[in-house]
Amino acid sequence: MDTPHPARMHDVTDETRAIVDLVLDYSRQRLLAVDTPLDKPFTDVELTRLAGRTITEEGVGARKALGVFEHVLAPACITTDHPRYLSFIPSAPSKASAAFDVVVSASALYGGSWIEGAGAVHAENEVLRWLADEFGLGPAAGGVFVQGGTLGNLSALVAAREAARDRGIHPDRWRVVCSAEAHSSIASAARVMDVEVVAVPVADDGVLRGDAVRDALDRHGDSVFAVVATAGSTNFGIVDDLAGIADVTTERGVWLHIDGAYGLAARLSPVARELFSGVERADSVIVDPHKWLFAPFDACALIYRDPELGRRAHTQHAEYLDTLTERTEWSPSDFAAHLTRRPRGLPLWFSLASYGAAAYREAITDSLELTARIADEIERRPGFTLVRRPQLSVVVFERDGWTKADYDAWSARLLDDQYAFVTPSSHAGRPNARFAILNPRTTFDDLVGILDTMG
Repeated sequence: MDTPHPARMHDVTDETRAIVDLVLDYSRQRLLAVDTPLDKPFTDVELTRLAGRTITEEGVGARKALGVFEHVLAPACITTDHPRYLSFIPSAPSKASAAFDVVVSASALYGGSWIEGAGAVHAENEVLRWLADEFGLGPAAGGVFVQGGTLGNLSALVAAREAARDRGIHPDRWRVVCSAEAHSSIASAARVMDVEVVAVPVADDGVLRGDAVRDALDRHGDSVFAVVATAGSTNFGIVDDLAGIADVTTERGVWLHIDGAYGLAARLSPVARELFSGVERADSVIVDPHKWLFAPFDACALIYRDPELGRRAHTQHAEYLDTLTERTEWSPSDFAAHLTRRPRGLPLWFSLASYGAAAYREAITDSLELTARIADEIERRPGFTLVRRPQLSVVVFERDGWTKADYDAWSARLLDDQYAFVTPSSHAGRPNARFAILNPRTTFDDLVGILDTMG
């Protein structure tokens, strides 16, 4: 047997041409499919039986490997861009952004430094500039696209603590103040940083307000290096009192970070813009394009009002990196807790450049209006209770008399029937159902049809 050439996987040969054709043909079919099923998870035992062993010394060949993916592995993954995927926070990438993600992977681009990826970084920065302008963060604002909201929040809080240290503050214990309903990533970041979370209770409406933040700062003083406000909570889509909180953080000289991973995109819509009054006074914000800005997984935009504070906190130093860190150009790796990165902001750039910002405003506005309409329908229906009027695009409701077991069984039936993916949720110890409406292809009839399955 001939020994394979060491560059076999990289040379352009008949074999590699066939592999590329297979993959691109599949990608084209998937991107243009109009009836992709929801699909559902299999057990590991089932997948092992159906897929068989695919990693061998000789390989099984591209055609068989793609066949296993298409017919076994992919059907075991729920389709997150399905119009009746309404759980968690859906992803609904535009066709242009999803297609361009293929280009990003095919182009061997590195997005960590200007010297290696100036064109890609320039395009990403244009998107960040546009977002910063929409949020009113000022002409100097800038940042970086990172993996997701958890890394974005962590990186912003690291920069906030470093800024406090630079001001000569050195408490026995660092603290971050946030709402008791803040996203779990804030607690995760605090564990990584070994700092304490001061979780401030909120009223029945779930909104964190300036007075409550002031009380927390009075109790904990200079040990608080940041306040985190939420611009669209995951469970209810609640927007904190950003302006009132900004009044307090400005008065006390404390860093204000706004976690807008899901909801801050609604600032683009004239219907919701005023809900976010005060975001323009934040020191840092995040928003996830893979949520309500119709980009593919994974992308979080982290923006600093003063990017130099992010650079000071995150630039890595090593002899082999001197050629990068001694330069003045914008290197995205300097602004978050990462070094190696793909230019994950490019699919959003291409989609925005292709369709225009107005298309985004229209799609977000449509989701907001659909949410209000289905909330009205729930309030009209006997046997249903709307838990709260939605602010953004999350609707939480109860089927009167149902237990958690009822919700679980109903949710499982929906998925088994391949009709919808709606996982139960809960609030204040009570089980409920929840629609997260982000996909522009979701219709009122889709939602009413799901309600009808509840009897």
